[in-house]
Amino acid sequence: MSRSAVSHTPPESFSAPRRPLRRLTLELFGIIALKIAALTLIWWVVFAPQPKPDVSPDAIAQRLAPTAHAPPEVQP
Repeated sequence: MSRSAVSHTPPESFSAPRRPLRRLTLELFGIIALKIAALTLIWWVVFAPQPKPDVSPDAIAQRLAPTAHAPPEVQP
C-alpha cells in the first residue's frame, strides 16, 4: 500500500555531462586569462610609464635660473 518516494531509474537515463568540473575549470581559467589581458591593456593605455625627465645639471640650472623678463627692481 505504501509507495516508495525514491524512484529507481537507470543511470543512463540522466543526461548530465560526465565531467562538469573540468568544463567549469576551463571556463574559469578562460575568464581569468581574459581579465588579466584586459587589465594589462588598460595599464598599458592609461598607466604606461612616462618618459623620464632630464635631470642633468644643465637642465636643472636652466629651470632654476631667473627669467629674463624679470622687472627691474625699483629702489626708493
